[in-house]
Amino acid sequence: MKSANSLFLIFAFIVLANIDLFSQEEKDSLKYEIQDLVIVGTRTTEKIIDIPYSVFSVDRKELAFGKKVSAKDVLADVPGLFLQSRYGNHDLRVSIRGFGTRSNSGVRGVKILQDGIPESEPDGETVIDAVDLTSLGGVEVVKGNLSSLYANAPGGVINFKSDMYFPTSFVTLNNQMGKYGFRQNGIKFGVKQDNNRFFLSYNYQNMDGYRQHSGESQHLVNTIYQGVIGEKSTISVMGNFVRGFIRLPGSLTKEEFNSDPFQASPYALTNDFKRITSKGRAAVRFITYFDNYEKNELELTAYGGIKELEKADQDVYTKNTRYSIGSTIKYSNKAVLFDRKNIFTLGLDYAYQAGPINNFENILGIPNKSKLLSSYDLNLSNIGVYFLDHLNILPEKLDLFVSSRFDRYIYSKDSYFYSLLTDTSRVLQQLTPKIGINFKLAPNIALYSSYGIGYDFPALSEMTNNLLTSDIKYSLNPDLNPQKSSNFEIGIKGNILNFDSEFMRKLFFEITYFDYLIRDEIVPYQISNITYFKNAAKTRRQGIETGIKTEPFEGIEMVVNYTITNFKYKEYTSLVNTPSQSILENYKDNYVPSVPTNIMNFILNYEFEISEEVSGLLQWDCDFISKMYVNDKNDETSPGYFYGNMMFGLNFKFENFGLITFIGANNIFDKRYAGFININDYNKRYYETGEPRTIYAGLNITFKY
Repeated sequence: MKSANSLFLIFAFIVLANIDLFSQEEKDSLKYEIQDLVIVGTRTTEKIIDIPYSVFSVDRKELAFGKKVSAKDVLADVPGLFLQSRYGNHDLRVSIRGFGTRSNSGVRGVKILQDGIPESEPDGETVIDAVDLTSLGGVEVVKGNLSSLYANAPGGVINFKSDMYFPTSFVTLNNQMGKYGFRQNGIKFGVKQDNNRFFLSYNYQNMDGYRQHSGESQHLVNTIYQGVIGEKSTISVMGNFVRGFIRLPGSLTKEEFNSDPFQASPYALTNDFKRITSKGRAAVRFITYFDNYEKNELELTAYGGIKELEKADQDVYTKNTRYSIGSTIKYSNKAVLFDRKNIFTLGLDYAYQAGPINNFENILGIPNKSKLLSSYDLNLSNIGVYFLDHLNILPEKLDLFVSSRFDRYIYSKDSYFYSLLTDTSRVLQQLTPKIGINFKLAPNIALYSSYGIGYDFPALSEMTNNLLTSDIKYSLNPDLNPQKSSNFEIGIKGNILNFDSEFMRKLFFEITYFDYLIRDEIVPYQISNITYFKNAAKTRRQGIETGIKTEPFEGIEMVVNYTITNFKYKEYTSLVNTPSQSILENYKDNYVPSVPTNIMNFILNYEFEISEEVSGLLQWDCDFISKMYVNDKNDETSPGYFYGNMMFGLNFKFENFGLITFIGANNIFDKRYAGFININDYNKRYYETGEPRTIYAGLNITFKY
């Protein structure tokens, strides 16, 4: 980390030394632009350059072409994100600064939103399968602790935004196909009137899979209505529904992986590992302003959903129904305080989830309904109150952000099956303050820093009790508590545009150094193939995230992202269970598994115009991921890897007709690597192979009316 710190200081020195040059450029009337407006970082509309957080915005231009199967396809180029995908869009692990690595199924520690509505369950678990990736207008990513504004967001927040800003009514046919039986077909409608917009999309996706026993199919519907009420109010109605089936190939040992990385685990074949999901959600949002200057804003949001899950694993066939509801009340005021601009936001979030879980014996992928292993209800309610105050201390120079949130969680588990366990409930509550400053060195360059406390509350599935806790008679683990983090970051960012120049027309950069101390880290461990969780570690996480986007010449865009990390356990002793004995091991100074020390991403785009109606994009995208440990013991590693992707696309734009066509290849050199690490597995089944060379093509046809 010493070399990384030195690089950060050198870059900061170079920028500081050239402030006069940037100021002179502005005096010479070069054309500057402030970056996109974002909402998720402060829960109010702000400019990226004005807020003291690391924020990245994926815009519409970057989403027009290319394969859109997994959220990894639209997030892979965000600096600081580490994404591991088992198969397709399922079980995508999103890791930001180490948060999310403990999850072997779905996303943890990072709040996922779709159009501002939580896709994350109230307990923090998320599966990103209901997001229509073919209809995105952008993605907002805020990296770092946002627990002072959102529940269970110590790693950050990702908001997938549907494209609702179409200039005219349209209908689009989406078609993609590729190797390994990949096919995706869909249709979407957009209707625009003076005060109303309506959007509806349907997509069907099917893949045979590049591994044995990994086929999947999915139906997805998304819809949004936006209406203007009077002059000061808007209402939005949103809904989605997804139904999917996927066969799970399971993880492999190192020997199996080296022999044939595309084979399925023998347990997956024998017991027909699979998942069947049906999930729907509806939401209503009302926003109104109290005055003509939009200085007082009130937002009311309500949403509800239902999810049905069937899952077959090695020993158990699970049937799970989950109901969830939630609401948000938010008030924002823009005023002048002590002759300074001030934005004050106050909000209340409520979320509740409940539902029965029935576990049966799994016989060759079929539930043995005559042998019910367990039956119970898991319930959770969360209420959170938060505020944020943004005070402009020095006009156009220095801004102070102070925020805090109080969360109260109530867990309960009620058994409907004979058991020696006692039904229990637990209450966990915490206060999460944060302070940040943003200082503009120039209108488009800012230094920023923040410090805050973050809490990661356990998910319901992580609260299961076991024989190693202090009291085994309860149905909920009496020892598991929220994971606490002290989070410091400092960075510099800028967005400089000079369209009058033939060289370096655009420069966007962001460099962030972070230093986190995690106490009572929640880590997974296994007893007889069953995963449990415990507070077992104190961890130090340090790193530097660097993102640079430039346009050295007209039509040429270059992106370089580099992240270096140093995540180590500072205190951690663990009781390790083997088939023959239990051993107490000390993991102090071991590296956190499934976190690469180095992540590098390089993208080169060439945009060209053939005529006024025809334009195109040629893209080269490559990644390097360094080696990772696969368990807390650090006795086995997954080798580092490099892969490259290419894509070529054409965009035809006519008055009432549009066509986008593209062809591409992922992992063009056909490298073999572990795309997902199943950390701390009891049977040393750590490895799931990444995508081999895959060729795909797409054709999207749009009619405007």
